[in-house]
Amino acid sequence: MFVKIIRSYRDIVAICDSELIGKVFVSQEGNDLGESSAGGKFQLDVKESFFKGKKVSEEELKKIIWNMSGEDAIFNIVGNKSVGVALETGIISEEGVKKIQGIKFAMVLI
Repeated sequence: MFVKIIRSYRDIVAICDSELIGKVFVSQEGNDLGESSAGGKFQLDVKESFFKGKKVSEEELKKIIWNMSGEDAIFNIVGNKSVGVALETGIISEEGVKKIQGIKFAMVLI
């Protein structure tokens, strides 16, 4: 998994499964996202420039999530493994997880 912390007014923590870097996922109306897609297409672009940071283990990622959850941060999480780790830490719940083409993702504003 990759994690990248982008320092700004409100820190952004970008987390994703390493095999998803550079991929684009598109949902058609009525697929995956249902009502949240507002009746149209939804695109998830896992850009290398945004998501590719330090490659970390599950334990390292948990520590980073716990540390950054105490900050005024935004979390962008993409991938079934990455979302699973975030669920384990309690930073997100199942209700906050969406899927597109079978790939889980979540956004959290602390």
